[in-house]
Amino acid sequence: MSGKKIVEKAAKTIDWDGMSKLLISDNARKEFFNLRRAYEEVKRTLDTKFSQEPQPIDWEYYRKGVGSRLVDMYKEAYEGVKIPKFVDKVTPEYKPKFDALLKEAKEAEQRSLQESERLEKEIAKIQELKKKITTMTADEYFAQYPELKAKFDEEIKNDNWGY
Repeated sequence: MSGKKIVEKAAKTIDWDGMSKLLISDNARKEFFNLRRAYEEVKRTLDTKFSQEPQPIDWEYYRKGVGSRLVDMYKEAYEGVKIPKFVDKVTPEYKPKFDALLKEAKEAEQRSLQESERLEKEIAKIQELKKKITTMTADEYFAQYPELKAKFDEEIKNDNWGY
């Protein structure tokens, strides 16, 4: 697979906007945009330099100006050059490690989303309590939090008045 095809495939799978929305700190955003800029530079280099086929040589043009014997010698040498195909020996070694890290990241993301959901519910509950607290009686509060009622009853029973 050529460099251009790899970059095109990777570019289709990267959701830069989605990832940038997940970042919280300014430092993380700065590093993320540095990564994106570096990626775009590499992509541009691969698109321009390394993925283009070389222009064919006009041997007849050079035969007229230099001479056919010298041009034929260069043409034979040029056509004799065999550029070996790139064989990727690194990716298979690191692919399982990368996949394991990706799986771990997805699991961490799920745990994070669950924790975020739990915290959102807790925040909503506290905000609701904050609205009601000025008109709420102690019995209503203790009905919502029976563990606190048990704690206070235990302290009163043990004659512990908090000082």
